[in-house]
Amino acid sequence: MGKSKDKSPDKDISGTINIGISEEDRLAIAEGLSRLLADTYTLYLKTHNFHWNVTGPMFNTLHLMFEAQYTELSLAVDLIAERIRSLGVYAPATYSAYAKLTSIPETEGVPKAKEMIQLLVEGQEAVTRTARSIFPIAEKASDEPTADLLTQRLQVHEKTAWMLRSLLEE
Repeated sequence: MGKSKDKSPDKDISGTINIGISEEDRLAIAEGLSRLLADTYTLYLKTHNFHWNVTGPMFNTLHLMFEAQYTELSLAVDLIAERIRSLGVYAPATYSAYAKLTSIPETEGVPKAKEMIQLLVEGQEAVTRTARSIFPIAEKASDEPTADLLTQRLQVHEKTAWMLRSLLEE
């Protein structure tokens, strides 16, 4: 079994992978999925933070809603990371890696409940944009498992963003 010439830490060097997707495409898809993983984990952390720290008249509603959302995100990070590994690439798994890869800004302090909702809408929409950006390379490579994962993630994030936006209407 041949070893990969590139021994960068984000690339699996365990041997040759022959799953019908070229190495170039596998690496490009894994790079996109790594950004999706970083966005998902960052949104998970933000949502969990807001779950712990929300206050005000909508406390119970938001506390429970945020818990359901961070629980779903927690499960999603595992699915995304396992898809990256299936493509033969190591999944990023540190805060510093996520900070470099994510499109979601960190929130300093503890915002008011309404601002938390708006920030989570923005986070859900950011994850949606990241997921959507990976489709062209996955489709080009006929990578149906990745396309299926992306479709599932888009459905969850678009629905969650809609539900959160609904709370902001007067």
